Parts: sequence; structure tokens; C-alpha cells
Amino acid sequence: MGNERVSVNRRIYDMVRRIPSGRVATYGQIASLVGGCSARMVGYAMAGVSDETIPWQRVINARGRISIRDPNGYSLQKAILEREGIDFDESDSVDLSVFGWEGPT
Repeated sequence: MGNERVSVNRRIYDMVRRIPSGRVATYGQIASLVGGCSARMVGYAMAGVSDETIPWQRVINARGRISIRDPNGYSLQKAILEREGIDFDESDSVDLSVFGWEGPT
């Protein structure tokens, strides 16, 4: 079971690395692209990121919102995304039709 989780997380991280700056993907989208995992598993994988080459900040929820509950983490993720050119509306949501990643080509 431990090796399975490492393998799934590795596939999640590899997919997330493909999201370009200025774009976002949803937890569910990453799960679908990777296969064999759920949106929740992607969330857990993102919460455990310590590798700076993984752009964890580019993964948000299906409503276009940041899911981090910690105010400091929320502010950090939003600030990084704004520096990458992502705009948030008055309800702190990202327009996925504008900033959403289409997936690997």
C-alpha cells in the first residue's frame, strides 16, 4: 500500500508540474488526468508538497476557489497566483473558463 501511494503521488506531482504559469487546474481534473485516484487524494498530495519544483498553488477547487483553510496559506497561494497573472473576482474566485488549464497536449 505504501508503494502504491508513492507511485500515485509521483504521478500527481508529474502532472501538476505540467500546469503552466498563469493557469490553474482543479483537484478533480488532476485526478482524472492521472487516473487511479480521487480529487481528495490530489488534495492530500498537494498539502504534503515540499518540493519547490511542484507548483502546488496552481491546483484549486472546482468552484475556482482556493481550498486552504489556514489564513496564512490562503493568502500565500492567492499572492503567488496573482503574481502569475491569475485574476480573482469579488468573491475570491478564479474564472476557470479564462484561467483554467486545458490539460496536457
